[in-house]
Amino acid sequence: MMVREVRRMGEIKVPLIDLDAQHALLREELMTAIARVVASQRFILGPEVCALEEEIARYVGTKYAIGCASGSDALLLALMALEIGPGDEVITTPYTFFATASAIVRLGARPVFVDIDPQTYNINPRAIEQAICARTRAIIPVHLFGQCADMRAIQKICARHSIPIIEDAAQAIGAEDDGRRAGSMGAIGCFSFYPTKNLGAMGDGGMLTTNDDALAQRLRMLRAHGAENRYYHRYVGINSRLDELQAAILRVKLKHLDDWAAARRRNAVRYAHLFAEAGLTNSQANSRQERAKVALPQEREGARHVFNQYVVRVHGDRRDAVRARLAERGVASEVYYPVPLHLQECFAYLGYREGSFPEAERAARASLALPIYAELTEEQQRHVVQTVRRALAEAL
Repeated sequence: MMVREVRRMGEIKVPLIDLDAQHALLREELMTAIARVVASQRFILGPEVCALEEEIARYVGTKYAIGCASGSDALLLALMALEIGPGDEVITTPYTFFATASAIVRLGARPVFVDIDPQTYNINPRAIEQAICARTRAIIPVHLFGQCADMRAIQKICARHSIPIIEDAAQAIGAEDDGRRAGSMGAIGCFSFYPTKNLGAMGDGGMLTTNDDALAQRLRMLRAHGAENRYYHRYVGINSRLDELQAAILRVKLKHLDDWAAARRRNAVRYAHLFAEAGLTNSQANSRQERAKVALPQEREGARHVFNQYVVRVHGDRRDAVRARLAERGVASEVYYPVPLHLQECFAYLGYREGSFPEAERAARASLALPIYAELTEEQQRHVVQTVRRALAEAL
């Protein structure tokens, strides 16, 4: 549903994200960047990738940035650089995209899940410490939906146990924790440039960030079959290189990223006002009246949320009914994520059961992402809120 706003029979249509609206404003600059790459005939690890790496490193606040083919590969490469393998354990959250855990499993290591903070959906630091053992080799906090995990607390835990942090910042470029940018607070930060991200390519793309000289050198080799010089391989790496076309496109978009984040934050504030005006905001659900309300996203104190997604909770197991009614009235939505990782069939061997992580399971049953993209208009937002209000009333 990545189409521009249209009207049918007087009703507004609101897509989950509108890339046409974003690209229309940048079309000439994007086409110039693409033509520049075509004219250069440099398509792999050329000057555009090098320039983007420097720009992302400055933006994130790290010494190095290393481009790769996707956010999923960024996670895999980070684990490879830290030499994670069979017999090792990596602690992470079950409430995240599949790639966070699949990268661990691909290297023969074991993902150890811990529950989330119900207010932010991010990993609960107290649960991390309880899960650490002699086999723990890394912690992967996920900065979910555009808000950093509680990195001060996580850093203290990891420092006590001498365990490196890999930040899964795929949804959080530009997000901050106490003034520090996502991707700058661990040993390695991992980013995704999937088209629907706040900074999205026109295809797949990823980036790793680090302040460690040795890790940066190793990551560059690992993304290119483990070779520093062609045909001379120090490591068994993979083929995961960010291509020049995507880098050129991302360089155009990066200049607008902070403006887009500011617009998303303004839209979040407007949603809060509109939901309050409609009488829909409450975090409890103990009565029929309260079940006709939603819980809005919470910004943690000291954090800068960039709202890659705007996720509300629909009380009383009515999320799916509400979502269906929204779709009928032209409002797109999404569920991130309907089945937490510990309940996925492919991870049954880990031995988790329903009830193992109750907060993650509650979030999976109730969460609903609404449109939040930078170009969203006030009229569209009012339509979203009023449609939610009607859908909630009908679903009671």
